[in-house]
Amino acid sequence: MTDLATSLVPGLLRDVHATGALSWADVHVAQKVSFLYGEDDQRAQLALALAVRALRAGSTCVEVSRIGEDRFDLDEELVGVPSELWPDPADLRAVLEQSPLVTVGAPGGGDRPLRLVGDLLYLERYWQEETVVADQLNARRERLPGQVDDAALHAARAELLTGADLDQAVAAVMPALAAVTVVAGGPGTGKTHTLARLLGVLVRTMPAPPLVALAAPTGKAAVRMQEALADALAGLPDDLAARLRPLRASTIHRLLGWVPESRNRFQHNVANPLPHDVVVVDEASMVNVTLMARLLEALRPQARLVLVGDPDQLAPVEAGAVLADIVAAPVTTSEVLDRALAGLDLPASGPIVRLRHNYRSVPGIARLAAAVLAGDAEETLALATAGVDGVRFAPQAGHTDLAERVVRTGTIMLRAARAGDERAALAALDEHRLLCAHRRGPYGVALWSRQVEEWLAAALEDFDPTAAWYPGRPVLVTQNAPDLGVYNGDTGVVVDVRGQLQACFARGDAVHRVSPFLLDGVQTIHAMTVHKAQGSQFDRVTVVLPTPDSPLLTQELLYTAITRAKTQVTLIGSPESLAQAARTRARRASGLRDRLSPA
Repeated sequence: MTDLATSLVPGLLRDVHATGALSWADVHVAQKVSFLYGEDDQRAQLALALAVRALRAGSTCVEVSRIGEDRFDLDEELVGVPSELWPDPADLRAVLEQSPLVTVGAPGGGDRPLRLVGDLLYLERYWQEETVVADQLNARRERLPGQVDDAALHAARAELLTGADLDQAVAAVMPALAAVTVVAGGPGTGKTHTLARLLGVLVRTMPAPPLVALAAPTGKAAVRMQEALADALAGLPDDLAARLRPLRASTIHRLLGWVPESRNRFQHNVANPLPHDVVVVDEASMVNVTLMARLLEALRPQARLVLVGDPDQLAPVEAGAVLADIVAAPVTTSEVLDRALAGLDLPASGPIVRLRHNYRSVPGIARLAAAVLAGDAEETLALATAGVDGVRFAPQAGHTDLAERVVRTGTIMLRAARAGDERAALAALDEHRLLCAHRRGPYGVALWSRQVEEWLAAALEDFDPTAAWYPGRPVLVTQNAPDLGVYNGDTGVVVDVRGQLQACFARGDAVHRVSPFLLDGVQTIHAMTVHKAQGSQFDRVTVVLPTPDSPLLTQELLYTAITRAKTQVTLIGSPESLAQAARTRARRASGLRDRLSPA
């Protein structure tokens, strides 16, 4: 880093880069674009570099008044930038307003690389993407779908929603009444159960059988959506189940018809919209602003959109937390919706419905997750240290039974894999999962994976983790391979199947087998990051918390980690780390929520 820094022109950019807050790529883009537009003020160049860097941090823009307040990380470790290096925000704003790099205000064409709207500085492309999302959602939310027969809606509720809680019932009927519906809820709140009945209500109430598309942001999420929905359909009447069973979930990219040779170009777009009457997106919290813009553009004006997901968990790695912004935006109910819901004896609700009751996790885990989301550090610490049902807290791994647990589950998995018992090996894999915030360092996946291997080697004389492939090796797929039927984020176990090694992956009630020698992107998964665990649940989870100054220690990370557990979560770390996570919201700069008008 020092060599690169000394190669830069002396001044502000070089000094900030030398701290590690900016990568060489950030600086290179800022210098090259500034040269092309004739901007030699390094304060403007720094703002451009920060706007580029913001995308890697998940933000669509930079808050000018708060430049200098962000926490910067280098290889997942916090880096400090001396306060004297940051320009005064008022001076910086004055520079930006006069800069040839910047379009000022919302109106006008995008012929400059940056746009300053109020306090927010965008790369022009991301201003345009956010504009598409806001305009599309506002227009669709104002457009009520076709008239639904009241008698049909009453009959559908009586047939399909008896026994459903009120939140689930509202969520199931809302897409019949609104063009855009959000079904928000954490793990175990019955999102897929509700989705099956939601689709049933639409089939029963729409004038013609609707053409439905099921989609998810990743291949792994699409597979899990398909599996979960297949199970949920079992509770529907036979004719509805038969009508919905042929539905197949795909990735959003595949639904839109991604053209691999070009970036962000799809076969379905404004000029060639999707033919579907209803599009349902699962795990919508993982959809970034660019992909959401392309999806909304590709919907027919009269199509219904249903977004299903957990807005409180970790946002996508790419820029934009669209679902969280939608849920946080002000929403009002319309008279039409209020009257329809009142007629169904359901509470008034806008098109955003939260499922609040957890049917899967033990109450202690649900209470801890709620305290974290409330930002209540004292309650979070009290629940963790009191040893409430399903929750354990310890300062060090040695104060827990972690070693005993991983050896026990590892032994079961190894013996099952050697004996060719695929289902027992996969069950052992999901019995417990060790989660870390970081990939590297003393609190990272790499170190803890080695530690688990050492524990297993000490306990089992015939365990050799140095072999490339061996029965009982737990694997994480890190690269999509749709031709092999595996996707980034899939987890499985290598099993000796009648003398042949096979990488086995659970697919609902079935087992999907792939020769491990065909897999390019895989790693051993004795531990995994919280990010990679999204969309999954395990019987028991152990979470290694980093030190309080970790830039990754946030409410969203802690909540996501806790809610991966069904029966028990063990937190390893200091009380300071736990409290810091509970009180720290992830900062993602975005203007979307303020641009969404009440429905």
